[in-house]
Amino acid sequence: MTATPATRQDTGTGFTAEHAAALTGRLRATFRSGRTKPLAWRKQQLTRLRALLTENGDAIAAALHTDLRKSRAESDSMEIASTVTEIDHYLEHLEEWLRPRPAGVPEAAFPEGTTARTQYDPLGVALVISAWNYPVNLLLVPVAGALAAGNAVVAKPSELSPATSALMARLLPEYLDADAVAVVEGAVPETTALLAQRFDHVFYTGNGTVGRIVMKAAAEHLTPVTLELGGKSPAFVDRDADVAATAARLAATKFANAGQTCVAPDYVLTDPATARALETALTEVIGQLFGPDPQSSDAFARIVNERHFDRVTALLDSGRTVTGGTHDRADKYIAPTVLADVDPDAPVMREEIFGPVLPIVTVDGLDEAIAFINERDKPLALYAFTDNDVTRERLAAETSSGALNFGLPIYHLAVPELPFGGVGPSGMGNYHGRHSLAAFSHHKAVLDVPLA
Repeated sequence: MTATPATRQDTGTGFTAEHAAALTGRLRATFRSGRTKPLAWRKQQLTRLRALLTENGDAIAAALHTDLRKSRAESDSMEIASTVTEIDHYLEHLEEWLRPRPAGVPEAAFPEGTTARTQYDPLGVALVISAWNYPVNLLLVPVAGALAAGNAVVAKPSELSPATSALMARLLPEYLDADAVAVVEGAVPETTALLAQRFDHVFYTGNGTVGRIVMKAAAEHLTPVTLELGGKSPAFVDRDADVAATAARLAATKFANAGQTCVAPDYVLTDPATARALETALTEVIGQLFGPDPQSSDAFARIVNERHFDRVTALLDSGRTVTGGTHDRADKYIAPTVLADVDPDAPVMREEIFGPVLPIVTVDGLDEAIAFINERDKPLALYAFTDNDVTRERLAAETSSGALNFGLPIYHLAVPELPFGGVGPSGMGNYHGRHSLAAFSHHKAVLDVPLA
């Protein structure tokens, strides 16, 4: 399949509200024709999307390296393989998920023979606005969910990862139905033009500031939204935790993609004695992961641009530097850094870090940790390292977060049966697996009452 002029719009081509209206109108006509609804079409598109990923690994890895200096291993696992896993889950279960589900009918209230059921109906034309930090996964997993649900889709890659954006703009029309899937590249003007249109669902991944803009624009058309935002995801380390294992898992997940992960552990809460032990253990693990000079390591990514580099380096004076702290603006490099003796009101604690800086904040114990978490915005995820069942139960019962992981941060994303999403300022709605089908569908009630 090849791109039509309305399918791909590159940055700088003057994509206006009129172009956006024509594009969405064309996709809506495709949807209204019924073309996207059959199971066979949905599975064909998912299979083609899978082929896009498996047949273009080298090109995808090269684009990700250009944009973020991602290693091949990280690109393969966290971008390509993770997306393929989601698609395979759709392909395996979609037919079952789409079957109408019978609902009970009160016998006393309805005539004999009355039946009721629920079914998933596609919404129509969906807009997926992606983020730059995982520009393949965070674009294609929602797109796959929209296609699985039987929708037409406009995909808007992030302009901050231009090499990957250009690659997706070239590949998606080649592999997918160009009358039902369109790619629009560009920045604020293009996104603004798209948001002025009436979509049937808007799916946005990014920050809360833009999330509010997206939600306000969608409200003009009463369009439902899924907002995948961020926030400061804490990691609580209990006194009984294995410090070496905890440090290894914290470092591996915090410093992947140079800390530019929405669900990365943002800061550590622990008691003073455990904090001191973590300082030593984290220093050792960082050396094992990236060697004595992380700047020369192929495994360590770079900050996406100078603006984000300046923002993150401004946070480095928020505590005592345990390890790291060095940086090179020309290379957009910030060393994996651990800060100790961090005051709760320090600059690094006022915003999501989104970079390779891990502050350690000391608390007296679980009670203070729970109070600390609950006094702040509800996080996208909460991580805890403990062998104490009571501690686990209290964290589950007494805190609110998009996800709660014990023993391993981030990897709830790798379980397709788990919903992924935030709560409050960290997001609205969720997706992955069957939850993506629900996000991009209307769960319709059907009641059938005999006339006689």
